[in-house]
Amino acid sequence: MSFLDLFDSGFKQRNQDHFAAIVRVAMSDDVITDDERAFLQRLATRLDISEEAYHTILKEYKTHPINPPTSYDQRLERLYDLARMVYADNVLGEKQTGMLERLGIGLGFSTGNISYVVDKALKLVRAGVDKDNFVEEIKNMNR
Repeated sequence: MSFLDLFDSGFKQRNQDHFAAIVRVAMSDDVITDDERAFLQRLATRLDISEEAYHTILKEYKTHPINPPTSYDQRLERLYDLARMVYADNVLGEKQTGMLERLGIGLGFSTGNISYVVDKALKLVRAGVDKDNFVEEIKNMNR
């Protein structure tokens, strides 16, 4: 196996783990709505997840670890994807918000301010901001 194969394998595994975390959020209310399913399909395509892996992850999403990205910007981008999933069906409940907070902690955000970060993230997603504006707003939320 070449070094490139190892790199590709690790990259694909991280994408699958990220996707599984988003499926976990979608399943927090035990139902994947049509909007959530459409978002998941788009995200799977963007993350280069095969059809077979997509269906496997939908069934076995709890077996994937939450692997936090190493850079702050990557963590914010993942938080953006997760917040969009939570808000995909336009219904926010304590269960979805709590799951997003737990995933945010898993991504490396501080337990002391995760509720503020999640609240701001959900407000931004509700307002329809794009990923770049989301990242900037979260970075500057304490200014």
